[in-house]
Amino acid sequence: MFVEKIPGDYENGDVNKNLDDDGRVKRTGTWVTASAHIITAVIGSGVLSLAWAVAQLGWVGGPAALVVFSFITYFTSTLLADAYRAPDPVRGQRNYTYMDAVRAYLGGRKVQLCGLAQYMNLTGITIGYTITSSISMVAVKRSNCFHKHGHQAKCETSNYPFMVIFGCIQIVLSQIPNFAKLSWLSIIASVMSFAYSFIGLGLSIAKVAGGEEDVRTTLTGVIVGVDVSGSEKDTIKWSPVVPENKSMKRATAIGVSTTTIFYLLCGLVGYAAFGNDAPGNFLTGFGFYEPFWLIDFANICIAIHLLGAYQVFAQPLFGFVEGWCSRRWPGNRFITSEQAVRVPFYGVYYINLFRLVWRTTYVIVTAFVAMLFPFFNNFLGLIGAGSFWPLVVYFPIEIHIAQTKMAKFSFKWMWLKILTWACLIVSLIAAAASVQGLIQSLQAYKPFQLQY
Repeated sequence: MFVEKIPGDYENGDVNKNLDDDGRVKRTGTWVTASAHIITAVIGSGVLSLAWAVAQLGWVGGPAALVVFSFITYFTSTLLADAYRAPDPVRGQRNYTYMDAVRAYLGGRKVQLCGLAQYMNLTGITIGYTITSSISMVAVKRSNCFHKHGHQAKCETSNYPFMVIFGCIQIVLSQIPNFAKLSWLSIIASVMSFAYSFIGLGLSIAKVAGGEEDVRTTLTGVIVGVDVSGSEKDTIKWSPVVPENKSMKRATAIGVSTTTIFYLLCGLVGYAAFGNDAPGNFLTGFGFYEPFWLIDFANICIAIHLLGAYQVFAQPLFGFVEGWCSRRWPGNRFITSEQAVRVPFYGVYYINLFRLVWRTTYVIVTAFVAMLFPFFNNFLGLIGAGSFWPLVVYFPIEIHIAQTKMAKFSFKWMWLKILTWACLIVSLIAAAASVQGLIQSLQAYKPFQLQY
């Protein structure tokens, strides 16, 4: 990646004042900012779909699935944290990207497979967030309509104008040069995610406590033939005292434990409130109508959160493409040169024309794809199924095996392989279910008509 050298860095002969040991701009991230990035990325609006997810599995399978896969995610994330440096996890050479870690420990075609899985996942998530944010913004308008005209009113509203609004804001935010400059945005987004999660949780508790409706729940979830048919069933600063992998493990523990608690609370309390009829998203699917102003505020929080979360997932993709192009065409001034522009209330901002064109084009394309396929739950499920096994399970475990030079057919090698294959089977089943849901949605979908 191109690193802008600020003239002030060299004043008074203090050339290394703002540079790390590898010559890059000094890292300022801590376990606190890393935790904020993790929470921003993981506590998405999908948390509001957990009542529906628990309804599919019931009181036994729902919580068990959440806890088991949260533990798997934490375990493999700690393995990946140790791969930040190679060959030694504390003093080795830094791996700046996931692909660098795979290249250092595994090599070969696995590097390309990792990149394909990672960047397809990032692209899919940004498309999904465009869909979700528009649904939340539409929900605000519909909530006010229901409050004014009654719950039986149609209140039809198109998603497309709100996707355009979201895209325009993302075009501006995408000009933030790199991930290190996003800490403030991630912290704001994290606050928003806590806000709407607490609101959804509080409304569900109030619904359960009110006991106004006879809600049917079961140990095993929705019943075939009754509820459904048979086919539907950050960059961390280095410290000699606390190495980066230790800080990242601490951030992972905080991030994953926090999100797991929220997932359990929202999923279980939401299921208790709605039972087997739980909507796909109980804030935008109108599991609640009143108080309408609180529903509006929660959906606004979702939209603000997704503005930041989009950037958390898009910035690595931006950096990869820009870095590759800089290495491929180092003499092309359109790609490598930057122009200094003074921005009021900000200071000097360096504009790179390639960055401006490429990132703007990316946001426009993802918004257009979102307009073509505005299906929230099934799209979210397919992204999760497609990325979970290779990125969360397979590569971290394979890197750990290579890093520790683990003997084949040893006890630990055997159970790690069993875990890998078990997760692959789960991912394939989840992907098949999501594809079936998408096919059904496509068959019923009429493009460029009112969606809500």
